[in-house]
Amino acid sequence: MAEIEIGRGKRARRTYSFDDVAVVPSRRTRDPEDVSTSWQIDAYQFEVPVLSAPMDSVTSPATAVALGRLGGLGVLDLEGLWTRYADPEPLLEEIASLADGDATRRMQELYSRDIDPDLVAQRLREVREAGVTVAGALSPQRTQQLWKTVVDAGVDLFVIRGTTVSAEHVSSRSEPLNLKRFIYELDVPVVVGGAASHTAALHLMRTGAAGVLVGFGGGAASTTRTTLGIHPPMASAVADVAGARRDYLDESGGRYVHVIADGGVGRSGDLVKAIACGADAVMLGAALARAEEAPGRGWHWGPEAHHSELPRGERVRVGTAAPLAEILSGPGRTADGTTNLVGALRRAMATTGYSDLKEMQRCEVVVSPYQPG
Repeated sequence: MAEIEIGRGKRARRTYSFDDVAVVPSRRTRDPEDVSTSWQIDAYQFEVPVLSAPMDSVTSPATAVALGRLGGLGVLDLEGLWTRYADPEPLLEEIASLADGDATRRMQELYSRDIDPDLVAQRLREVREAGVTVAGALSPQRTQQLWKTVVDAGVDLFVIRGTTVSAEHVSSRSEPLNLKRFIYELDVPVVVGGAASHTAALHLMRTGAAGVLVGFGGGAASTTRTTLGIHPPMASAVADVAGARRDYLDESGGRYVHVIADGGVGRSGDLVKAIACGADAVMLGAALARAEEAPGRGWHWGPEAHHSELPRGERVRVGTAAPLAEILSGPGRTADGTTNLVGALRRAMATTGYSDLKEMQRCEVVVSPYQPG
């Protein structure tokens, strides 16, 4: 693979964001009604390839249920306000009303309260009682502390999500989470990430994970690029991890690990390109934070925004576009890719001639850097 010389002592390969690539139609087109956007992970099937990001501005128990009923998967942040406070609604209202200069400090204060295991169980139970698939997310640091509470509460899919998650965390201060042993002993499928390279993803797949989240530092509310210098362009990252999936499929004798693009998928065109680059599904943050039902009230932030020592995110204004149902399935009210995301995916699949997501992953993609005029 061609490399670029940064200087005499450093070389780097060229990588691409979703804005840098474009999907190419094939020789065939289809009727959009004949296209399937469904996908399955373990025993759980979904009509649309959309997971909500485990962020307080995106996913509450109510929006997790709503997304589940619309065919997607809502993932609760089990370290958020919903598991620290019995009634977080006034606090969400306060965060939405804060002046920009006060937001980080105040969020650090609000999120400093201890997580209540009883509230973790209660929030998951609220989703389960609605009859949809239950998913909750913990950081690697909290997983050893709270995993039993989460499993006993009846979670269907366990998500371990961090800025970076590796299969070989090294620490001189504490015993790190042994992912391979943990996943092996767990009775529920685990989705883990982020990862953004072939090697890192392959090691995560070898732990037994059912899915790998791709990306870190690329979301609308993230400042990881400016604080840590980490920001892998998503088109290349998804393609690299999809390559790891193919290699692991051969290595394991046929075990398929799902690739989920997490970050940088803000509009419908990004969703299309993520699938074309090899993703099975996408995890959406800002795109769903624009819903009328979103807990963030037109604002968006993630756990990085209130880190106690080194915040790597901000509370950002994303506005309100439409009800959740219209954001997912239309009808679209604007031409900017913020509504009818799944309808756009269907249309792109039909235009390029592919009948399902697995076929769409083989779509031809070209490098076509976007130059806004």
